[in-house]
Amino acid sequence: MRFNLKTLGPGLLFAGAAIGVSHLVQSTRAGADFGFGLVWALLIVHLFKYPFFQFGPRYAMATGESLLDGYKKLGKGVLIIYFLLTFATMFTIQAAVTIVTAGLASTLFGDFITVEVWSIIILVICLGILIKGRYNFLDKLMKVIVVTLTISTIVAVVIALINNEHSVSFSQILPKGSIEVGFLIAFMGWMPAPLDISIWHSLWAIEKQKETKDLTVKSSLTDFNVGYAAAIIIGLGFIALGALVMFQSGETFSSKSYIFCNQLVKLYTQNLGNWSYIIIAIAAFTTMFSTTLTTLDASPRAMDRASQLLFKNSLKKGYLFWILLLTTGTICIFFLLASEMVLLVKVATILSFLTAPFYAIINYKLISSKNTPKEWRPSITMHILSWLGILFLFAFSIWYLTTL
Repeated sequence: MRFNLKTLGPGLLFAGAAIGVSHLVQSTRAGADFGFGLVWALLIVHLFKYPFFQFGPRYAMATGESLLDGYKKLGKGVLIIYFLLTFATMFTIQAAVTIVTAGLASTLFGDFITVEVWSIIILVICLGILIKGRYNFLDKLMKVIVVTLTISTIVAVVIALINNEHSVSFSQILPKGSIEVGFLIAFMGWMPAPLDISIWHSLWAIEKQKETKDLTVKSSLTDFNVGYAAAIIIGLGFIALGALVMFQSGETFSSKSYIFCNQLVKLYTQNLGNWSYIIIAIAAFTTMFSTTLTTLDASPRAMDRASQLLFKNSLKKGYLFWILLLTTGTICIFFLLASEMVLLVKVATILSFLTAPFYAIINYKLISSKNTPKEWRPSITMHILSWLGILFLFAFSIWYLTTL
C-alpha cells in the first residue's frame, strides 16, 4: 500500500491525547528514579494494550460506525456504563491535564498571573480552536504539534547524551516495596493512555473518512501505527531524559504534576545550559497542550454520540453543548474544588485502571463478532495477543487493588 500523508490524522490525534502526563511526568520520573531500568515496563504495556487500541480504527473503517455504535449492538447496558463512567471522570481528567499545561505556560511565558488564570486562558484558546476549526483544523494542527514534539524531544535526548559524563546502565529493574510498586502501577496504568481512548480514535476516524475518500481500513491502521510508534518513541525519549539528566541528581521532586514539570524544565536548563531552555520548554509545553486540546475535543464528541444513541431527543448541537459544559465544569473545579484536586485525580485514575479490562473485553468481543466484516476480524496472532492482554490487564487490576 502506498503511503499517503493525507490519510494521517486520527493516529496523530491519538498520539496527542496519549502523550501527556503519562509521558512528561511519569516517564521522566521513571528515568529519574530508576534510570533506564523500567524500559521493559513501557514496552510490555504498549504490547499488551496494542490490540484494544487498534480495534478502534479497525472497527470504524470496516463498518463505517464508531465503537459506541458497536457497543449499543452488544447491549444498551454497555453504552450506559460508558456514558456514566465518562461523565464521572471527564471533568477531573480535563482539569488535571489543563493545570499541568498551565504550569508549563507559567514557566515558559511568565508567572505574572496565577496558574488558575493560565488554565482558563488555555481552555479558552482550545475552545476557540475547536469551535471555529472543528475536526479539519484540529487534524492539521496536530500534525504540526506531533512533529514539533517528536523533533524537540529527540534533539533534547541527543543533547543530554552529548553532555552526559556518567556511565549508563541498561539493566532492567523490578521495583520492590509498596512505594516503588505503587509507582510502577501508576506508570503502566496510564501508559500510553486509558483504553477508552480507543473510542475517541474510532470517532476521529469517522470524521476523517468524511473528508478523505481515500481512507480505508489499511490506511487507517497505518495511520494508527504511526501514532502508536510516536507514543512509544517519545515515551522512551522522556525516560532517557530523566535517566541522563535527573537520575541520581539528588533533587527532591514534587508530587504535584504541574510543580514537577516546572522543576523538570529548570533542572534540564541547569544541567544542559541556558541555551537548551527553549527546546526543553517547547517539548514539555507541546506535550501537554496537545493533550489538553485533544481531550477537550474527544470527551464532548464521545458524549454527544453516546447521547444520540441512548436518547431519542438528542440535542441538535450536542457537541457544542458538551464542550461548553466540559469547559465550564473544568473551570469550576479550578476555583471550587482546587483543594480536592489530588483526591479527584486519584478517583479518576483508579476508575481508568479498573475499567481497562472492561474496555479490552468489549472491544475484543465487538471486533470478533458478526458485527465486523469477516475479513477484518483479528488474525490468530491478534487473538492470542488479545487473550494475553486481557489476562495482563486483569492481573494488573488485581495487583493494583491489593496495593491500595
